[in-house]
Amino acid sequence: MFLKKRAAGGRAGEVTALCHALLSRRGEVSGARLAGEVVEAYRSLNDTEAEAFFDRLVTDFALDRRDVRAAAGAFARDPSDEHLLRLQQATESPLQELFRRWNMAPGGTAALIALRQRLLSTLPDHPDRRRIDEDLMHLFRSWFNRGFLVLQRIDWRTPAVVLERLIQYEAVHQIQGWRDLRRRLEADRRCFAFFHPVLPDEPLIFIEVALTEGMVSEVRPLLDPDAPVLDAGSADTAIFYSITNCQEGLRGVSFGNVLLKQVVEELGREFRRLKTFATLSPILGFRQWLVARDSRWTEVDAATAPVTTRRELTALCAEYLLHAKRDNEPADPVARFHLANGASLERLNWMADRSPAGLQRSFGLMANYMYRLDDLETNHDAYARAFRVNASRTIERMARADARRTPASA
Repeated sequence: MFLKKRAAGGRAGEVTALCHALLSRRGEVSGARLAGEVVEAYRSLNDTEAEAFFDRLVTDFALDRRDVRAAAGAFARDPSDEHLLRLQQATESPLQELFRRWNMAPGGTAALIALRQRLLSTLPDHPDRRRIDEDLMHLFRSWFNRGFLVLQRIDWRTPAVVLERLIQYEAVHQIQGWRDLRRRLEADRRCFAFFHPVLPDEPLIFIEVALTEGMVSEVRPLLDPDAPVLDAGSADTAIFYSITNCQEGLRGVSFGNVLLKQVVEELGREFRRLKTFATLSPILGFRQWLVARDSRWTEVDAATAPVTTRRELTALCAEYLLHAKRDNEPADPVARFHLANGASLERLNWMADRSPAGLQRSFGLMANYMYRLDDLETNHDAYARAFRVNASRTIERMARADARRTPASA
C-alpha cells in the first residue's frame, strides 16, 4: 500500500510540476504547448493518482495569506485605486489562473469539465477540495454564460455523433435505440439543445417536445415508437416531456431556465396555433417523502389501488408539492426548477407513468407545469422573493382537503 501511494504521489507530482511551469510561463505559444502537456499528463492519471493530484492542487496553489493581509492592511490605511487593485490581485486564487492557462490547450475546456466530474465524487470525504470546485465553478459560469451558448434544433439530419450522445445522455425517459430516437424526432416532435463553440459535438442540455392537441396526461403514448405521427400544424399545445443536463462536470451551471424560455419563443414563431406550453414532469421525491411520514404506504400497489386510495394519494401529492420544504424551497427538485422559471403547477395526473421507475418514485403520478408567457416574470419574482408556489385552484383545494394530516416537512 505504501509503495502504491508513493507511486501515485510521484505521478501526481509530475503533473503538479508541469502546472507550476505553466503558471510561470509567459509566452503564449510556449504556454499553449505546455498547457497541452499538462492536459495529456492529467488524462493519464488513474483514480488513485488523480486523488493525490487534487491534494497537491489544494496545498501547492493556495492563496498567500501573508500577501493578502499586507494588501488588506495597505488598503485599510489608504483606500486608493492602486491599493484596491493590489488587494484584488492578492485575493485571486492561483488555481483560477492555472485553469485559465489549461484552457489554452486543445481540448482544455473538455479536460477541465472532466476534472470537475471526477472531483465531485470525492468532495464528501475531502471537504478541503471544495476550493478547487469553487474556482472551477467561477470560471465555468463565465465561460458558459448565455452569450456563448448556441441553440440548435436536433433532427434526423443532425450528425450521428450528436444523435448518439442523445441516446447516451437521456436521463428522464431512456431512449431504446435508433428506432425510438427517430420517432422522437418526427414532424410532430421537436428537440432542441444548447452547444458551446469549443464543444461542437457535445450537447450541454437538451429538451424534448411533443406537439399535441390538448394537454397530455400520460407519458406512455409519447414514448411509443409506433405511435402515429400527428399533423403538427393542427397542434395547439407543446408538451415538454424530457429535459436532460448532459455534462456532470457542469452541474450547478444553470442552462435549463434559459433553454425553456428560448424554446417557447422558437415554437411560438414556428407554430402560430400553439396556445399552451406545459410540461409532463416526474415527481421525484413523493413516494420517499410519504413513506417516511407513514410507513403504511410502503406496500401500496398504485396500479391496483381502489378509487378512494387514488384520491388520497393525489391529495397527498398536492400537499407534497405545495408544502414540503427543503430550506424554504419546495422539496421536489423538478418543482424547484419549473417554479423558479415562472411556471405554475397546473394539474396532477394519476397513472401518468406506469413504468417501474414512475411507480417507485411517485406511485405513477406526474405533474403538468404551465408556462404562461404573460405570467412568467410575475411568477418568477414571487418565487425569488418568498419561494411562492403558484398553483391552480384545483391543486390548492386538494392540498387543503388533506390539511388535517401531519404538517409537511422535507
